[in-house]
Amino acid sequence: MKILIVDDEPLARDRLKRMLSAVSDCQVVGEAGSGEQALSVAEEISPDLVFMDVRMPGMDGLAAAQYLAEIEPPPAVIFCTAYDDYAVEAFSSQAIGYLLKPIKQVDLEHAISRTKRINKAQLTEMRDSPVFHSEGRSHIATKNRRGIDLVAISDVRLFQADHKYVTAYHAEGEALLDEPLKDLEDEFDGRFVRIHRNALVSIPHIEGLDRNVDGQYFVRLQGLDIRPQVSRRHVSPLRKLLEQI
Repeated sequence: MKILIVDDEPLARDRLKRMLSAVSDCQVVGEAGSGEQALSVAEEISPDLVFMDVRMPGMDGLAAAQYLAEIEPPPAVIFCTAYDDYAVEAFSSQAIGYLLKPIKQVDLEHAISRTKRINKAQLTEMRDSPVFHSEGRSHIATKNRRGIDLVAISDVRLFQADHKYVTAYHAEGEALLDEPLKDLEDEFDGRFVRIHRNALVSIPHIEGLDRNVDGQYFVRLQGLDIRPQVSRRHVSPLRKLLEQI
């Protein structure tokens, strides 16, 4: 089994490599320190299995896994995370497994054993799962005190930036993201529209526009008390959009 290790920490990659050397029929054929590098290496070596760190600078493990699922044949993916058991329960994808850091040898071998039994149907299910959705993520991963939550994009009403962070307002509350608003705009183009330099709103959840006595416009969103302001330059394009839906 050809294995690719993806982790931005060299020591973590070295430790996992040593552990894998003790597992029969496993050969580490490549390493990558980022999601972007993982895609390039995977294209060259066509690994059977990828051990993927979840949280990395730049393209994280979840985003990289989306693209790996498009490789033919797609490699199996085992996520490695430093978060607690709640993080494992929070993910709803059909990835082969999750290993909690520090990884234990017995857990590693069990995960690989499961991978050896993967079939084509499971690979298809993995590719179609939320994390591996080919048209942008259908879930976003957010960190909280318990670990990691997945929030469905279909539940998000508003992305609002404040300095370096973005808050996603969704059906069940709020989630803080460490992602640029521009990246979210590019990824979810057609599902969200920019109404202000600091705000994107979900097109399906727009109920209408309100105008105050000062002539300022605000978006009324389904299931959300907050009414984000529309900047003057975005009023006309937003009106045209609403006429089409």
